[in-house]
Amino acid sequence: MSKRKPDSVSGVLIIDKHAGVTSHRIISACRRLFDTGRVGHTGTLDPMATGVLPILLGRAVKASEYLIVHDKAYRAEMQLGITTDTEDVTGEILQSSDAIPDEDEVRRVCASFTGKILQVPPMYSAVKIGGRKLVDLAREGREIEREPREVEIYSIGVEKLARDRYALDVECSKGTYIRTLCADIGRTLGCGAAMAALRRTRTGKFTLDDAVTIEALEGMTFEEREAKLLPVESLFEDLGAVEVNDFYAKLTRGGADLYQKKLHVDLAPGTLVRLRHAGQFIALARAMEKDGTAILRAEKLFVIDEPKKKDESAKAAEEEQHESE
Repeated sequence: MSKRKPDSVSGVLIIDKHAGVTSHRIISACRRLFDTGRVGHTGTLDPMATGVLPILLGRAVKASEYLIVHDKAYRAEMQLGITTDTEDVTGEILQSSDAIPDEDEVRRVCASFTGKILQVPPMYSAVKIGGRKLVDLAREGREIEREPREVEIYSIGVEKLARDRYALDVECSKGTYIRTLCADIGRTLGCGAAMAALRRTRTGKFTLDDAVTIEALEGMTFEEREAKLLPVESLFEDLGAVEVNDFYAKLTRGGADLYQKKLHVDLAPGTLVRLRHAGQFIALARAMEKDGTAILRAEKLFVIDEPKKKDESAKAAEEEQHESE
C-alpha cells in the first residue's frame, strides 16, 4: 500500500478500547491502520479501563485543545473492604476490612458525593507536578502532597452486585478520577474501597453506539475504516455556525478578521463559533472587538489549503472589506 499524505485522512474515530492496553498503544494502532502520523486523543483511559476513547486523525488533531471540557459517563465496579496504593484492585492491598456496611448505608454515602466535590489526584496518575508525572514518582516509591481539585459528580446510580461489590453509573465533569471516587466512598464508609472495573460509556456526545474496536478495524479494508470516521465538525456541533461566502472564506483563509456587521451577526465578545463555507466547516472563530468594531477572528483553520500567513490577495480583500464599511 502506498503512503498517504498525513492530511489525506481526517476525522474523528470513536474507539471501544479493550482492557490491558494503554491509550498510547491504541494511538499506535490507529497510526498503522490509517497510514498517518497525525493521530491524537481527547483524554486517556487507564490500561484496565475499557470503552469510549475518541481518536483524532489528520486535521482533527488541531481540535484537541478545544476538547478538554467534555463531561464523561462511566460504568464502574467498586470493591468494598480493601484499600490499595493505586485505588484500584491492580494495586497492593494496604488495608482490608470485613465490616461491610449494609446496602442502605452504601447508597446514602454514594448519594452524598453528588454535586461539586474536591478530589486529591491519585499518585498513580498522569497529573504533572514540578514537570514530572505523579505515576513516575509513585513508581520510585515517592509520595508528594497534591492540591485537591474541584470536580462535579452529576449523578451516581448504584446497583448491588454482591455483599461487598457494587456497580456505579457515574456522570461527571472532566478531570474526575473514578478510582479516587471509589476510594473516597470507601473511606467515608469506614471499610475502604477500590475500583474493580471501569468502562467509559460516553465522552461529550460520543457513546458506545459510535464506537468500533481495534480488532474490528483490523478486519476491514482501508475504505471501510475511512467510513467509520466522523467529520471534524462533529466535535463542535454544540457551537453556533456562521455561513460565509467565497469572499469571506478567502479572508478567513488569509488570516484576516471578518466584520460581524458584514456577516449580519451580532455575537458577544468571547463567543466561539463555526465558520462554514459551501457546506464545509472551515474554521473556528471567536467574536471580539477591534478598535470599537465587532469582528470575528479565526482561531483555528480546518481546511487543507490554509496558507501559512496572510497573503497579498487576502490583504487586498481585507482592505476592500474595510472600505465598503
